[in-house]
Amino acid sequence: MDETSRTRHAVDAYVDSTERRDWAALSELLAEDVIYEMPQTRERIRGKAAFLQFNSEYPGDWHLEVRRVVADGRQAAALLDARVGAEHQDACVWFEVSEQGLISRVTDYWPEPYEPPSGREHLVERW
Repeated sequence: MDETSRTRHAVDAYVDSTERRDWAALSELLAEDVIYEMPQTRERIRGKAAFLQFNSEYPGDWHLEVRRVVADGRQAAALLDARVGAEHQDACVWFEVSEQGLISRVTDYWPEPYEPPSGREHLVERW
């Protein structure tokens, strides 16, 4: 499998394991020092353990579905259909993958800035 195909596979597996709430499978895809950023809320999460906890504790009945993945080498962008209950939004997520094929950076873009919900301050830093 070439580098671009490996990156595309990692992104598809990331969305699939996140949607299924399969935190063990998601953990296998992440670098230990993964960085997750949400520019609209100015939040950053550092490290696999905090990132997994953030996702496992995220409130609501949310769902993700891949609409498109564009990959080039160790970078990819995914257009996602994100739903919480009846509310739908498109999300654009940028991925960087390490030489070992692990996801090392995720930047999650949402359509509009918003203030983050309370209760996750212990996992994030704001900028």
